[in-house]
Amino acid sequence: MSKEVITIDENASVKEAADIMNEAEISCIVATKKGQPIGIITERDLLKRIVSEGKNAEKTQVKRIMSTPLITIAPNTDAEEAARLMFEKKIKKLAVIDQNRLVGVVSLTDIARAQPSITKVLQQLAAFQDTPKSIKKALDCYIV
Repeated sequence: MSKEVITIDENASVKEAADIMNEAEISCIVATKKGQPIGIITERDLLKRIVSEGKNAEKTQVKRIMSTPLITIAPNTDAEEAARLMFEKKIKKLAVIDQNRLVGVVSLTDIARAQPSITKVLQQLAAFQDTPKSIKKALDCYIV
């Protein structure tokens, strides 16, 4: 998991979020409300909900395009369970929450890289579930 998670207030502009993501070279940013994590914006969200729709990133607030509710796991969640949740929710990133505090973000790519033994589970999930295109691309890269 990535432990250095960058957050942004839900009322900030999407342009501000994109600038932060670009500068930090990250693919997602967690949105907060009064300091509490409530959603996530990914590069895909920016493409689908701003660029493709021709919206003004400077005038659109983060809360208008973030994916919500924020899907979370505990730090002690095993890789298999995290992968199953990603498949179930059709997402590639999970926020890691410990005692109501955001402590990290884990991606499907993180799991595939760090847990070679999980490849069999990921293959089984892909074989028996309708795999979203975005998840299928990650699996194709990391599972032979």
